[in-house]
Amino acid sequence: MNQKQNNKESLIWCKISTSEIKELINFLMNDGKVYAPHKKGESSFSFEEVADANDVVLDYSRTILPLKKFFIPPRETILSFNRSENSFQKPKIENPNRYFFAVHSYDMQAILRLDYSFSKGEPEYNYLTRRENSTFIGITYDPDEYHFSKSVGIALEDMTGFSLFIELKDDESVIFAVDDEGRDILKRFGKTDFEEGTYEFPEKHFSAKLKYHYNRLPKIFEKSYRSRVWDEVAEKCVGCGTCNLVCPTCYCFDVEDDVELDMTTGVRERHWDSCMLNDFAMVAGGENFRKEKSERTRHRLHRKFKYITDHYGAPFCVGCGRCSKYCTAKISIVEIVNDLIKEFEEYEKVSLEEYK
Repeated sequence: MNQKQNNKESLIWCKISTSEIKELINFLMNDGKVYAPHKKGESSFSFEEVADANDVVLDYSRTILPLKKFFIPPRETILSFNRSENSFQKPKIENPNRYFFAVHSYDMQAILRLDYSFSKGEPEYNYLTRRENSTFIGITYDPDEYHFSKSVGIALEDMTGFSLFIELKDDESVIFAVDDEGRDILKRFGKTDFEEGTYEFPEKHFSAKLKYHYNRLPKIFEKSYRSRVWDEVAEKCVGCGTCNLVCPTCYCFDVEDDVELDMTTGVRERHWDSCMLNDFAMVAGGENFRKEKSERTRHRLHRKFKYITDHYGAPFCVGCGRCSKYCTAKISIVEIVNDLIKEFEEYEKVSLEEYK
């Protein structure tokens, strides 16, 4: 949903003060668990369960880890087993009412992409169970030098997936009832002064931009398999895997059996894994199908802009900027894509001259 579409469509909203927003958080806490951004350290933020509405930060850039940590935990037990009894048990997955408050549009879009991935083929029970009873309240933000969600088709005010959405202002903010659940929440909260019609969102500037429209990127990546760009990026990359761990749409994991000393009982656990780590593509016998960092970098970017995009119809990169912001080698995903575009343009120019 782009800016133009949002400005034209009919919306339902009412005004809400900062103090009322905090009261709304307290109201939701009576109905379930509420998770919202909290200050972490000097300049970082993290989605945490709310104990005090005064601790919630509404005006923030991005959280360190995305919302995926609540639906696919960094480490979880998927079953316990007893070899002597030839039996196993799966842990019960809790799914209480949960409200995710002050979520940016790109993080909501990331959850929708994970929904797609975990619903295709054999549906992933743990993830889908945790997704039940989850309500999302969105909020606007001021793009920093790392945000580029607009370049991948995600407007700052995209309300898809939300029940409520807040346009944050210095004085009196505006809250939109996006769906029936959102309108019901506001009515139960005591809001009755709704307005309905078109709404103009102010344009906000994104300094980080992809040179081409995102619809053209699959073709760029189709031609970039042997690009020199992968080697150039690999020279800087330290292979730490941070980019995968903070990415809101990366979901690869490893599975390990941990057997107790009695060699009879144990647990099977899964934990986040990273395709940028050296042994990710290693198989029995010591063979490694992506031994070089350049190969791993190429694979990571193709997963965002080519492989899954061909099926989903939109990039699996949501432009949050986390991988660039937290990269220990200061590698920018925007610069990588734009370098690939530049190389593609040079290739096209040479091909055209040869044709003439």
